[in-house]
Amino acid sequence: MLDANIKQQLKTYLQMLRHPIELVGSLDNSDNAHKMEELLLEIKECSDKVSVRLDGDHALRPSFSIAKAGETGRVRFAGLPMGHEFTSLLLGLLHVGGHPPKLDADVVERIKGLQAPEGGLEFQTFISLSCHNCPDVVQAFNTISALNPGFSHTMVDGALFQPLVEQRKIMAVPAVFKGEQNFGNGRMALEEILAKLDTGAAEKEAQKLSQKGEFDVLIVGGGPAGAAAAIYAARKGIKTGVLAERFGGQVLDTLGIENFISVKETEGPKMVAQLEQHVKAYDVDVMNLQRAKALQKVGDKLEIELDNGAKLNAKTVIVSTGARWREMNVPGEQEYRNKGVAYCPHCDGPLFKGKRVAVIGGGNSGVEAAIDLAGIVKHVTLFEFDTKLRADAVLQKKLHSLPNVTVILNALTTEVKGDGTKVNGLVYTDRATGESKQVELEGIFVQIGLLPNTEWLKGTLELSNRGEIVVDAKGQTSLEGVFAAGDCTTAPYKQIIIAMGEGSKAALSAFDHLIRQ
Repeated sequence: MLDANIKQQLKTYLQMLRHPIELVGSLDNSDNAHKMEELLLEIKECSDKVSVRLDGDHALRPSFSIAKAGETGRVRFAGLPMGHEFTSLLLGLLHVGGHPPKLDADVVERIKGLQAPEGGLEFQTFISLSCHNCPDVVQAFNTISALNPGFSHTMVDGALFQPLVEQRKIMAVPAVFKGEQNFGNGRMALEEILAKLDTGAAEKEAQKLSQKGEFDVLIVGGGPAGAAAAIYAARKGIKTGVLAERFGGQVLDTLGIENFISVKETEGPKMVAQLEQHVKAYDVDVMNLQRAKALQKVGDKLEIELDNGAKLNAKTVIVSTGARWREMNVPGEQEYRNKGVAYCPHCDGPLFKGKRVAVIGGGNSGVEAAIDLAGIVKHVTLFEFDTKLRADAVLQKKLHSLPNVTVILNALTTEVKGDGTKVNGLVYTDRATGESKQVELEGIFVQIGLLPNTEWLKGTLELSNRGEIVVDAKGQTSLEGVFAAGDCTTAPYKQIIIAMGEGSKAALSAFDHLIRQ
């Protein structure tokens, strides 16, 4: 299961174990169970602090738990944690083995202070091994379970437990269940999970935020533009803060990045980790999981109000709230969101193995999605509103070479159909004839561009007819002292490298504004 290089790295990491751990396998006669047994024995070979038992009696087979020797395992993997999830396995081994997680002391205390009902709380996270959002959720719940005996967690590979996936009606990952009840879907950071588990946390956080002093520059948004702005501002020696609803923004949902100059290829989550490390190398106050609600001028200062009621003051503000996937806005879309309507083919594609799906959108993202899905699903139908595809020629050539892909042009999607629990069809209008048609399918992947996150600024800043913040060559908005950068602005070409440049420029403009004041 593990090559020589991985084994050597694992041996090095397992030297950090502070006390013995036991791996307990609950196996059957499947091929995956044999692979799991092989994996467990290979881990055992890497440290004399690891022991293995193969007589587990857990209902999910194949699965294995990680436990402190002499205790019942609270961290479990139902499936082979390889690919993106191998890091989850490694961290699970270390944290159960007593090596402290890389968390602030107050976060560790919050985890240890969580109150679970008698008998404890059991969570399950359903994942796909190709999902790059899933590991963050798995690792967060594993950390909670390792630090607090009132909690337990199981990673469930949906591809291996299809009957359970169908029983729970799971059509998007990550999907988290607390017992039999849905707890949440999609990427969730540890802080967000703690906020849901720790009642009263939002009020305490609001009070804490409101006590912060005035910032020289307050950046709203933690994507590439916001990160670049923070670094450039902090290097000027001014008091800098970052409000981020989700540090990293849309880049967290980007699997492959191959056009960031000087870096031949990387992945979104890896780039975000590097961005965060770079930002935190400076004196920047990063306030994550915070959503801005309003911006207003109060005297000669600027005030940002947050959803939790906190208010922050600054001399200048840089808005870099980015954009999100555009929705179809047709009947049935919201009803069947995560029940067949999806927005991430990399994450959710494996759940549709052997099924019929549609991709909405003929740009690069839509055609790339169709190509990726064609290798997993039974059939892909790509719908494009225009009379021709807009993707790069090389992508179109690849798409047309695939035998299980149909392209329908000049098509207006009008409705998502379902049986009350999941998608079973899509209705579209042939724009050439006006005829309404229906296609039977089980999944719909929407890839039709971006929508700027600027609704909270309507009436405060000048916005374009597309909702983008109107900026000049220096990033200045219509309100003095407020600058903007990145995908939320009228700056053309929504690219990571351009957003970083715009963020840097906005920070320099804000500093210039400060010294002139």
